[in-house]
Amino acid sequence: MATTLAEKIDEDLKTALKGRDALRVSTLRFLKASLLNCSIAKKVERLEDGDVLDVIVQLIKQHQDSIDSFSKGKREDLVAKETKELEILKSYCPHEASREELLQWIQEAVGESGAVGLQDLGKVMKLLMPKTKGRADGKVVHELVRQALEGGLHGREA
Repeated sequence: MATTLAEKIDEDLKTALKGRDALRVSTLRFLKASLLNCSIAKKVERLEDGDVLDVIVQLIKQHQDSIDSFSKGKREDLVAKETKELEILKSYCPHEASREELLQWIQEAVGESGAVGLQDLGKVMKLLMPKTKGRADGKVVHELVRQALEGGLHGREA
């Protein structure tokens, strides 16, 4: 039984190889190569789960950008392939946070940071990003924080 995210990826790769699931094999091999590059860059032998999640989130963003580009270029075959790879990568992320969860976290972060306006957006984001990593799109979180700070959420207690 896998104890770390990296070990789970290794096990899933072995299973995909045995099952001859070409798309999953290629996606997981690419992910493992990205993880290796990250461990080399950090000069560590083993990545922590947080670092592995960072790499996965980065790859998810790349796939989402590729899907957007391929959609604009009317390359539906490539959109379908990227979408399947994206789903494989997302399966390693914690469940996606609901809008209600995000709003609750934002309210708590605004209260904790003492934010009083848009000038404090960075303070709030700094508190939120560790909680939302892998669970919400950073652009969505940023927009919700901006709206909360503009809308006077800072006056409420968390």
